[in-house]
Amino acid sequence: MKKVWNSFLIAFSMFSKIPVPRADWDKENMKYMMCFFPAIGIVIGAMICGYAKLCEFFAFGDLMCAAGYVLIPVLVTGGIHLDGFLDTVDALNSYQPTERKLEILKDSHAGAFAIIMGCVYFVLALGVWSEMSIDLLPVMGVGYVVSRSLSGLALTSFPCANRKGSLGMFADAAQRNVVKTVLVLWLAVGEVVACLQDWRFALVLFGTAAAVYGYYYRLAMKEFGGTTGDIAGFFVQICELAMACAVMLGGKIL
Repeated sequence: MKKVWNSFLIAFSMFSKIPVPRADWDKENMKYMMCFFPAIGIVIGAMICGYAKLCEFFAFGDLMCAAGYVLIPVLVTGGIHLDGFLDTVDALNSYQPTERKLEILKDSHAGAFAIIMGCVYFVLALGVWSEMSIDLLPVMGVGYVVSRSLSGLALTSFPCANRKGSLGMFADAAQRNVVKTVLVLWLAVGEVVACLQDWRFALVLFGTAAAVYGYYYRLAMKEFGGTTGDIAGFFVQICELAMACAVMLGGKIL
C-alpha cells in the first residue's frame, strides 16, 4: 500500500506543481505512477470550474475568463507538457532524419519554430476559450482526465523511441496490465460523468480525443520511431486544444 501511495506522490510531484510530501523516485515506487496521472486532470477541471464561478461573481469579461482557463493548466502542471510541445514542434520542423530529431528533443534551447508555434497555440487557445459557454465547462473538465488517461495508455502501448530517456524508465517500471486497466477505468468513469452532463458533447469530446490519439500514434511512429516524454507532452497539449475547439464549436451548432 505504501508503494501505491508513493506512486501517487511521485505522479503529482513529477507532472504538477501541487505541493505533496516527498517520496523516493526509485523503480518500485514508480510502478503505478501513471495510474494517478489522470487525477491531476481532476484538479485542473475543478479549478477551471471554480474560476468560472469567480468570474461570475466579479462579472469579468470573456477575455479575462478565457485567460484564466488557458493559464490554469499551465500553472498547475508547471508547463511540463507545454515544454514537450515546443520541443516536438522544433524537431518536426527541422525536417532532419529520425536520429537528429531525437537529439533536438533533448536540446534545452528553444528554436524559432517553438517560439512561433507557442504564440500560435496560446492565441488560438485564448480565442477558443473566449467563445466557450460556461455550461460546457464541466464536460471540458473531463477532457483533462481523458488526455492524461490516453497519454498513459500510449506509454504502455507505443514503442519507446529512447530507452535511455525518462519515458523508457517508466515503461520498464510500470506493471503494464495493471496500469492499462486503471487508465481504461479512468476513461470509462470520465465518459459516464461527461454523459451525465450532456451525452452529445461527451461524444464530441471523446471522438475528438480518439482522433488525436490516432494522429499521435501515426506521428510518433513515422517521425520518431516511437514516443518519448516530450512527444507525450505534445499529445496532451494538442488533445486538450482540439477537444476545446470541438466542444466550443459543438456549443454553437448543437
